[in-house]
Amino acid sequence: QVQLVESGGGLVQAGGSLRLSCAASGRTLSSYAMGWFRQAPGKEREFVAAISWSGGKIYDVDSVKGRFTISRDNAKNTVYLQMDSLKPEDTAVYYCAAASLGGGISKDQRQYHTWGQGTQVTVSS
Repeated sequence: QVQLVESGGGLVQAGGSLRLSCAASGRTLSSYAMGWFRQAPGKEREFVAAISWSGGKIYDVDSVKGRFTISRDNAKNTVYLQMDSLKPEDTAVYYCAAASLGGGISKDQRQYHTWGQGTQVTVSS
């Protein structure tokens, strides 16, 4: 069973950048699709970005519009979310998650079976 731990969150001013990391233990991440999701106060958890085991990527275009980049380093068993040009509306708890999709990729959080504990990102105006 894989365990996921996010890090890299914090407080940043609008326009700034953060890089979130999701480190895995217990099993290699190389066979999983990985996703980043976020949950703002009072809102439902929503999809941000995902990457297949082979490096294919999808984004929630409306919310990130080219500002966020997902990547993975299978040798380090880590997935990243580079967030640039941050806005106050990006404030949320960010979660990484793993899915067994046989090389596929998905925005549907119901397909992700393993979740990290989350890391808080706060963007001040």
